[in-house]
Amino acid sequence: MSIRDNLDKENLHHAYLIEGGKEEASVEILEWLEEAGIETRGNPDFVRISLDSLKIEDAFNLREMASEKSFSGGKKIFLLSVNSITGDAQGILLKAFEDPAADTHFFMIVPDASALFPTLLSRFYVISGRENGSSSLGNAEKKEAEEFLAMRPAQRIDFLKEFLKEEDNEDEESADSSRARAGRFLNVLETVLHKKLSPETAPVFERIFSVRQYLRMPGSSVKNLMESVALAIPKQ
Repeated sequence: MSIRDNLDKENLHHAYLIEGGKEEASVEILEWLEEAGIETRGNPDFVRISLDSLKIEDAFNLREMASEKSFSGGKKIFLLSVNSITGDAQGILLKAFEDPAADTHFFMIVPDASALFPTLLSRFYVISGRENGSSSLGNAEKKEAEEFLAMRPAQRIDFLKEFLKEEDNEDEESADSSRARAGRFLNVLETVLHKKLSPETAPVFERIFSVRQYLRMPGSSVKNLMESVALAIPKQ
């Protein structure tokens, strides 16, 4: 689904949730904003934030910025891309979106909309980039996931060792941290597996859901969690 097909300059919703790939979605939103006459460079009323995990202090800061009047007297735009949002932060955002400021609009990009509380999700106009199971997947991501599924369990473990290899002094808040990469890979695996539904694959979705929840917990072992998925998936 095209993001721009859901946007109307004359009737903008106060908060959009875009489920899909960060890079692709960001490019499309930025292009649309420019075409709509909203500057995305050197504009104090345009705020762009990219985080691996949006925590409670980030949510408080975001709520405070959103409550401030725009410098130009026009629209104030927030473009956020996050891999996960803590429960406490979701509670703060919920309060912020219950009474949105006039002419303040949010575009939030997440890999998995189901990770949000239903009460928070209800405050957004949701645009799913994963409609029909694959529209947000690049060919390389899809191919990588299919190759992973075709491997023997031992080969999958070897693949994950390289895929999740951490750099020296890796920042877990980075959008390219091993934790963030694991979360994105799970989303691709889940989408590809949906096309291969069978009695053998059904329990795997429960495992992926559980692992995704644990991945959001600081200090959890990314390697152990992803290996449990690798071992749970039957050879395709």
